[in-house]
Amino acid sequence: MKLQAVIHVAEEGGYWAEVPALPGCVTQGETRAELEANLREAVTGWLEAGESGVDQTNEILELAV
Repeated sequence: MKLQAVIHVAEEGGYWAEVPALPGCVTQGETRAELEANLREAVTGWLEAGESGVDQTNEILELAV
């Protein structure tokens, strides 16, 4: 399964990320490497928690401008 995450620079330093296809799936990290490790853990946890699944009624279109 491939998912996209939106990575933000946190105001207080470090980064935070969200996965639009998995509502409520967010995490943070002081470095990009820590963020990516935490993101994998957050996605795995979200999927293992038995949430309703990926939202099939909406879609994300990735555009390069």
